Amino acid sequence: MPFPRASGILLHPTCFPGRFGVGDLGPAATHFIDFLVQSSQRLWQVLPLGPTGYGNSPYMAYSAMAGNPLLISPDLLQQEGWLDESDLEHVPDFPADRVDFDRVIEFKLPLFRKAFENFKQRASEEQREEFRAFYGSRADWLDDYALFMALKQAFDGAPWHQWEPEVAQRKPMVLDRWRRELADEIAFQQYLQYEFFRQWSALKAYANEHQIQIIGDIPIYVAQDSADVWAFPENFCLDEETGEPALMAGVPPDYFSETGQLWGNPVYNWDYLQEHNFSWWVRRFQVLLDYVDIIRVDHFRGFEAFYAIPQGEETAVKGEWIEAPGEALFETLAAQLGRLPILAEDLGIITPEVEALRDRFEFPGMRVLHFAFGSDPGNPFLPFNYTRNAVVYTGTHDNDTTVGWFRQLPSWEREAVFTYLGCFSAEGIHWDLIRLALSSIANQAILPLQDLLGLDTGARMNFPGKPEGNWDWRYWADNLKMDHEDDAGSLLCQHLKRLTHIYGRAGR
Repeated sequence: MPFPRASGILLHPTCFPGRFGVGDLGPAATHFIDFLVQSSQRLWQVLPLGPTGYGNSPYMAYSAMAGNPLLISPDLLQQEGWLDESDLEHVPDFPADRVDFDRVIEFKLPLFRKAFENFKQRASEEQREEFRAFYGSRADWLDDYALFMALKQAFDGAPWHQWEPEVAQRKPMVLDRWRRELADEIAFQQYLQYEFFRQWSALKAYANEHQIQIIGDIPIYVAQDSADVWAFPENFCLDEETGEPALMAGVPPDYFSETGQLWGNPVYNWDYLQEHNFSWWVRRFQVLLDYVDIIRVDHFRGFEAFYAIPQGEETAVKGEWIEAPGEALFETLAAQLGRLPILAEDLGIITPEVEALRDRFEFPGMRVLHFAFGSDPGNPFLPFNYTRNAVVYTGTHDNDTTVGWFRQLPSWEREAVFTYLGCFSAEGIHWDLIRLALSSIANQAILPLQDLLGLDTGARMNFPGKPEGNWDWRYWADNLKMDHEDDAGSLLCQHLKRLTHIYGRAGR
């Protein structure tokens, strides 16, 4: 669906500053929304919010439905009375500009367990009823997720297909026994989800009250080691004996990689899903729409046709394209959930059939300025080739920052950027591209915070294909100031506000 002309910032909550080693849903999150308001932004885009596993990637979560407990704010738990002031007196000396995920987990989980014990002992009947209502509205996925996480701990973190066979295969009597043995850990996992959604819902309400809409992100695939694959194996193409993917997701060889990309996720058993009226997908969208306003659908082209690589392959060379029932899926979603507020990530190998699927439902596609200057005037990422029903980015979470990107361009491409712009401003290349995005006809413009701050490659969020060392960037608290604070951060806020008004993205 087309959206009103607006702009916003791409920033994952883990990037917020704060003393607990990772960004969370506490005071820094509220401050960020205040910055959006004062700079006349109307959109906040986040990455997937699920509980992350190996590599800490938001795109490889333990659940497609659950929230990431690391985002729970200890400050808010203290305000609720589940932690005491003394519990937060001895915080480790975490790095301010990076997330050390292992140390954060080591510090935060004992805090959360203490909060859980206090909740069990101190919660009023009203608070207990609120928890019961939360559980009741999400039991269809929360039961499986909480049991999955409890079992994962019991089996020393091993992936589910390496658990005891009767547990991996979900034998009912065996699972009943484990539910009894792990009852307290299961309840703890349910409590973590309760706190995450309570804090997130309050933050979203604050954003919406200030006319800020949140853009969430739904990865097309889920992790093999996830509650979704373990609980609903029939939805996926799995080896019946081992539980591992029989067909793996990825993309074929291209200009950037001679061997393609082998992601390793199991692809969907679309025939089974369609026979069951896409019920799992409907529930997935329904859950996400409970806590975001707009959904960016990652790897949209996979809903028209997906690339499947046989089990045992070590590269993506020997895969094949298989047609997917995307039109039937989105018709079902629209029939059950109403008109869908979707943005389509249509980057990569895009065919006329993919474009037709996108346009059939009026989903805005993505335009990335970093991709605009490497070819001829027919390049679809050049602003004069845009349609209004599109969302433009300077770069995405998978790109280098604009400053880093420009520094690494070959001289001929830097010259192409210079020629297109006509001249460079004294503000730097990041502001040149920000102006270009804001001034374009695309209805929505999204700017990574790193580009607003003019940061180089050291602030990059993700290096695709690099298994470790991603997703850990954080900004400093002094980077974002409001108009009552007389420093560079305040000037940033005012400058962004001025450009947003000049290019008609501030609304009324």
